[in-house]
Amino acid sequence: MSTAIFDPTGLEPRTATDEQRAEAPLARTPQGTWVVLGHEEAVAVATDHQTFSSAVSRFLQVPNGLDGQEHAAFRAATDPFFSAERMQALEPTVRGVAAELLEELLADVGAAGTEIDAVSALGAVFAVRAQTAWLGWPARLEPELLQWMVDNHQASRSGDLARTAEVAERFDAMIRSVVAPRRALGADAPADLTTEVMQVRVPLPDPEIPGSRERALSDEEIVSILRNWTGGDLGSIALCVGVLLTAVARAPELAERLRQGSFAEAAAIVDELLRIDDPFVSNRRVTTCPVTLAGQEIGAGERVLIHWTSANRDERVVPDPDDVDPEGNAPQNLVYGIGEHVCPGRPLATLELVVAMQELLAAAEVHPAPTPGEREVAPVGGWAHAPVVLVPRR
Repeated sequence: MSTAIFDPTGLEPRTATDEQRAEAPLARTPQGTWVVLGHEEAVAVATDHQTFSSAVSRFLQVPNGLDGQEHAAFRAATDPFFSAERMQALEPTVRGVAAELLEELLADVGAAGTEIDAVSALGAVFAVRAQTAWLGWPARLEPELLQWMVDNHQASRSGDLARTAEVAERFDAMIRSVVAPRRALGADAPADLTTEVMQVRVPLPDPEIPGSRERALSDEEIVSILRNWTGGDLGSIALCVGVLLTAVARAPELAERLRQGSFAEAAAIVDELLRIDDPFVSNRRVTTCPVTLAGQEIGAGERVLIHWTSANRDERVVPDPDDVDPEGNAPQNLVYGIGEHVCPGRPLATLELVVAMQELLAAAEVHPAPTPGEREVAPVGGWAHAPVVLVPRR
């Protein structure tokens, strides 16, 4: 069976994969990476942890760049930070961040409203403030983090590995600037989440001692955990806000459901809108042994890209991928992945996005803007610029 050649570079992920997926659920880039476009195939790859390894990066990625017992141990140690109890306790803080930002955006706005870019003016600033409040990081880092988001985005789009590495190192330096003072303070360090992460102990098997033992995290592991929680989340939340505000500006009935409905109903609508236009484009894997997928023979050591944006729009599973059906499509929704490596930060992302939408729609109506938006291109999805008009509710 011949393999379709598909080069996603520079293409808008949603439109490009809708067209490519019509030919086959699996394609290959000119560089040899397998691109998994179909829903069934994405689930097969993501849930076969032995054949498709997540250890694909030259950088340490804790926890989801690990496999097997090591991955399980780190997930067991870090997943409790995203527990329902933790999120419930965090919710008032996140609501306060959202309300304060909206007050700033709507100050002195007349009855005609004001046009903003939902990604940069609302999504990015909200993401930085919510994340730093959650982690206990100083507010003075906001300008640096916002600039880092811009630089990281440009580096990702450039495909320049040296540029990407430099931006990544800058972010790690920011994390170390937060960790080092806490390390120096010892028992007098602030009682916040970052300090808690530094105190995590990971259970690991010891071949000479029955059962298991615990050890402290290394500084490299602490930086990796905080990088993955924050560096990846900031840009993603900003893009999600752009997708959500663009959608509700075009569908006032959805805005009303989000404004008046329960948290659970709002979360279901948010997940469905992100399924339709998924900015979490892809995750990488590498094969550990030969495998057959969608009729194609894939050798050991080959690179595989799970394309979540495409899988979420697979007509074989969702006949009309643009129809909004939160309840009906929930079982097929892969926005946060599936399997052992499902996104650990899903509860936090859901909390932030639902709260942002609820607070915004309580304070303002959202209308389409006269300025046209601009779509993102691979490796990023959603909207690069998402102009909307906010009209204060009086």
